[in-house]
Parts: sequence; C-alpha cells; structure tokens
Amino acid sequence: VHLIPVNPIREDGLNPKSRKRIMPDLLTEPPAVDPVYEAHVYCNVPTIAERSMEGHAPHYFKLVSVQVLIRHGDRYPLYAIPKTKRPDIDCMLLPGRKPSHPQLEAFIKHMSKGSAAQLDGSLSSLPRYPSHSFCEMGELTQTGVVQHLRNGQLLREIYINKHKLLLSDWTAKQLYLETTGKSRTLQSALALLYTFLPDFDWKKINMRHQWSTIFCSGSCDCPMRNHYLEEEQRRQYSLRVKNSDLEKIYVDMAKIVGIPTRQLRASNPIDSLLCYFCHNVSFPCTKTGCIGMEHFKVIKRHQLEDERERQEKKLYFLYALLATHPLLNQTVNRLQRIAEGKKEEVFVLYSAHDVTLSPVLSALGITEARFPRFAARLVFELWQDGKRPKEHFIRILYNGADVTFQTSFCKDYYKRSSKPMCPLEKFVNFVKRDMFLVFNSTSYYDACRRRPL
Repeated sequence: VHLIPVNPIREDGLNPKSRKRIMPDLLTEPPAVDPVYEAHVYCNVPTIAERSMEGHAPHYFKLVSVQVLIRHGDRYPLYAIPKTKRPDIDCMLLPGRKPSHPQLEAFIKHMSKGSAAQLDGSLSSLPRYPSHSFCEMGELTQTGVVQHLRNGQLLREIYINKHKLLLSDWTAKQLYLETTGKSRTLQSALALLYTFLPDFDWKKINMRHQWSTIFCSGSCDCPMRNHYLEEEQRRQYSLRVKNSDLEKIYVDMAKIVGIPTRQLRASNPIDSLLCYFCHNVSFPCTKTGCIGMEHFKVIKRHQLEDERERQEKKLYFLYALLATHPLLNQTVNRLQRIAEGKKEEVFVLYSAHDVTLSPVLSALGITEARFPRFAARLVFELWQDGKRPKEHFIRILYNGADVTFQTSFCKDYYKRSSKPMCPLEKFVNFVKRDMFLVFNSTSYYDACRRRPL
C-alpha cells in the first residue's frame, strides 16, 4: 500500500508552508529531500479535495480574465525498460474504478458527441478520450482524466459560480483554446473544459493546434535559445557522469534486465518506473532479479539534484527566457486588450507538457516551484480595481498557491505596497523589455541572435 502524505489544512483554509521551507536551525544541516515523498507529489493521485487560492481578492476588485496553462494528466510511459514486461495498466474509462469522478460517465457520453467541434488540423483525427484496454505509449490514463475533471470543477466553482467570469450565454469568442498535437494534451483540455463548462455546446468549441511544445507559434526561429539548451544538456550530462551512486544503480539494473548499461540509460528508466510507482504496480522482475525501491530512490534523488543544480547554474534560465517569450508576449498582449475593454478571449486554456510549464516558471523567476507534476496548472488572473477602474492587476497561481510575489518582476513591489496583487504594467514591462536585459538586448529578435560575451 502506498501511503500518500498530504499537507494538513489549517483552520483558516490555507495550506501551511511545506516543512522543507521552514528556515532550518543554522547549527544543523537542512533536511535531505525525500525522493519517495517528492515522487508522490509528482504523481498527484486524486485523494482529498484540494484547497486553492484562486479567485481571492478584496471585495471591490473585479475578475476580468483568466488564462490557464496546464500540463497533461497522468500518462502511460513514453519509454519502456528493455526486456521487461510493460506495466499492466488499463486505459479504458470505467466510472466504477478508482480513481473516479462523479461526472466521469457524463464526460464519456458528451465526448462521443463531439463531431461538431472545430478541431484544428490533425486534432480532429485524435480520440477525444482514452479507450484502450492496454494503454498505448504516452496515452492518458483514467487517473489523468480524473485529475483534469477535478481541475475543471475547482476552477468552475471559483471563476463561474463565484466570479461569473462567463455567463450561461457565453460565446465561442470568449474562449481561446490551444493544445499540442498529442492525444494526452487534447484529452486533458477536454476533461478540464467539461467540468468547467458542463455539457458545453460543441459548436462553440474551437481548439487550435500548436505544433511547438514551447508554444512559440510564428516566432520559433531563435538560434541562441538552441545554444543555451545545448549548454544545459551538457551540464545535465556532466552531473550524471559525476554521480557514482547513479552509475552503480544503472550497472546493477542493466545486469538484472541483461542489456548494456548504456542502452538502459538511453531507455530513460525513471519515466517507466514512475508509472509503476504512481499506479502502485510492482517494479519489473527478470530471472536474474528485481528492480526495487532502492534503484528508484537513487534515480529519483539524482533527478531532484539535477533540478537544484539547474536553478543555480542559470543556463536553463537563459534558455527559458528565450523559449517562453513568444507565449508570455501573447499572454501580455491579450491581457492588455482586455484591460482596454475588449470582451473576447476572457478564458484561455493552453494544454501542454512539463517542457512547456517548466521554462515558464523559470523565466518568471519562480525558483521555489516544484517541477510540474501531472495535471499541474499555472493560472494568470487579471483584476480590475473597482475604486480606480483604469487600474489593472495580475495574480499568478501555481497549483492553487499564490506565487505572484515570487516572480522577479514583482518581488520588490510586494515590499512597498499593501495591494495583494501586482500591477499589470509590471508584467508588461518585464515581457516587453526586462526579459532581454540579461542578454544586453532590447528585443526578442536581437536576444535570439546576440552571442554571449
């Protein structure tokens, strides 16, 4: 049985800070990161109702727009460990099987009527929900669907029921929906959308296809972005080679499955092992032995060390600034239009991957954020000050936690202001100008082509 640790909820309904964030006694070493606990957080298996800080504002503020960037839900692995039996997981949706959701059955029925939707290009040929009795590689699981049914329900309670962001006669122009061309991202978007706008009219759904995982649309030509990504990959490789515990574990696992160590490493065993772990399935065995929890812990611990070093070395941060500028620029332009009084695209949903969310968090300066778990959500809220209607503010939330004042562009404002949000112009200036300062540039085009000194 996997016991899943949860943060206790205080009486005021707020999550207390993680114990890891409490300042340690200076005479003691900071507590070691627990790879098993971190893996449970990553799995995000639906257990208890989630509390969140979305939609919180002084009573005289009006919510005028919400933009949501999600990672797809739980999926079957993208890689298989050679010469082992793949995890036996059923991707059929069965309302009677756990984890489930009260609206799962209604969701399945509604998805079967979706031929009237406008789905861009290749999206129309993708299935609208998972339906294989033995999961295909990378396929969304029932857990993944339920994670996003829960996300949509939570956002509905706050943004529709409480703040009336969309009224019952909402139009297609008030939504902007975009997903990459994978079935798991399309299906995650539809699951969230179904509980956010139950039994929606398919004719109002226009799902755009984004071919790039970093959502760079028409601004993807950026040589320096690729340069920093290559440098970051070299850093990752160097850290891996230096880790003797990791090397021993790979050698041992390679012996168990009977393949060269190099081949095992290339099959990315952590991706497959996380699936066994998240679904409480025993790790694979062969005649030679079994892959066990100690193997898993060492590989997961290295992954966490890699994330920590990645923050310190800044190569990934430079990559992230260039990778996410097109998406953040699109976000800012839309927020500015709405602040000027436009009533279109007030709810936006981007359905994406960990490689989409992770650089956005890094670029915004949210360094305390964990690596995006399954069904992670990053939300940008735009608020209008009722006392000064021309003033607009943003809040940024990650998995329900308010991270607005962790951002590089609003840290200092927080120290000087009593307002619980960040002025929209701070975000605009960051995206339009300040993102390029570290490259000694004034524009995205220039930063993409200027070699570092």
